[in-house]
Amino acid sequence: MDVFIMAAQLMTGLCILVFIHEMGHFLAAKAFGIKVDKFYVFFDAWGKKLISFKHGETEYGIGWLPLGGYVKIAGMIDESMDKEQMAQPPKPWEFRSKPAWQRFIVMVGGIVMNIILGIIIYSLSLLAFKEQYLPAKDMKYGIVAYDLARDIGLRTGDQILAINGDEIKRFSEVISAKMLLADNVTVMREGKIKVIDLPEGFFKKFAAAGKDRFVAKENFPFLIDSVVAETPADSAGLRSGDRIISLNGQPTPRFGELRDALAEHRGSFVELEVQREGQILGLKTRVSNEAKLGFLPSFEDDYQYLDYTFFNCFAFGYKDAFQDLLYQSIIPFGKMFKGEINASESVQGPLRIATIYGSEWIWQRFWYFTGLISMVLAFMNFLPIPALDGGHVMFILIEMVSRRKLSDKFVEKAQIVGLIILFSLMILILGNDIVQLAK
Repeated sequence: MDVFIMAAQLMTGLCILVFIHEMGHFLAAKAFGIKVDKFYVFFDAWGKKLISFKHGETEYGIGWLPLGGYVKIAGMIDESMDKEQMAQPPKPWEFRSKPAWQRFIVMVGGIVMNIILGIIIYSLSLLAFKEQYLPAKDMKYGIVAYDLARDIGLRTGDQILAINGDEIKRFSEVISAKMLLADNVTVMREGKIKVIDLPEGFFKKFAAAGKDRFVAKENFPFLIDSVVAETPADSAGLRSGDRIISLNGQPTPRFGELRDALAEHRGSFVELEVQREGQILGLKTRVSNEAKLGFLPSFEDDYQYLDYTFFNCFAFGYKDAFQDLLYQSIIPFGKMFKGEINASESVQGPLRIATIYGSEWIWQRFWYFTGLISMVLAFMNFLPIPALDGGHVMFILIEMVSRRKLSDKFVEKAQIVGLIILFSLMILILGNDIVQLAK
């Protein structure tokens, strides 16, 4: 059942993304009076198809091979390699008969649609699933810094202002993909601005630890909500409603400070000052080896959270979509070619993407990854590789600059080379998926 749910999510996501991408090409072609022979979600390789019907001049269908989709545009050298059509004299309704700027728009139509879809998904997901956000500038108590954060120089109580010099608006950005490949962080510490340079290879530690073990916002004043039986807190006589105000004389007015103090004294006996019903009590207790006392806190969260609205969610969704595109696709792509990132661990094919969706259908997660993949597809399709949209765009731009159209024979050969590259990469990626999943 788990495999079925993962596969179903992957197939649903791909259907949406492929349909929207090809619709971009289709609509642009139709807008310029170009004939479209076929519109297929997934490939009907060797003429095999699941569903097909014809409406007007176009055949619509779903193929059996879920590795993408295509629109067959009349008079265009594409993956169909229809040399017979290209051998005929150009017709006015063919792609090759249109001016370069129209052909350019047709070729970027799919990329633009994927970007628009990604922004819409990110934006509406904020409205549907998040509801509120915490403005970073209003975090007067600062962060709780876990071990990884302390290792790079962050401290509990720091107020994070910017990442790579770019001001952050929401606390959620601190634990986003932007932090994954950041070079520096700007913080407010004890009233002073400090820029912290992140060490090389930090992104690997961040990815391994997970965003939930980096920093947290719960550096709030707190009370003890309840005490766990047979723990140091229970043995020391701590009660519900107590407020721990110091540990070994070190003030602990907020939860993050107490947590740091406990970490410094793990496995040791400590003196606590506790405020109870207006009185100050002294209690002695042992800190566990896990740096815990054994109680559940009740936070006094007085931060002012703001609502996501129909209007601001699109501004934030736009930023999140391009932020994830930049920090989860473009920057890692560059680092991979520099040898800073292991390609076998970073490049993911359909098998590993299916596992990312998860064995449980959670709509928030489904839409997040579908939006992310839409942005990634836009980037990948823009790469100047023949057989991809970016390859066609590159040839059209060369034509527009040189004012000379590349010969059909050259484009045909380039298309063949591009297809060989793509199929080779596909085999390598699928093989890498199998190897990584078998580990």
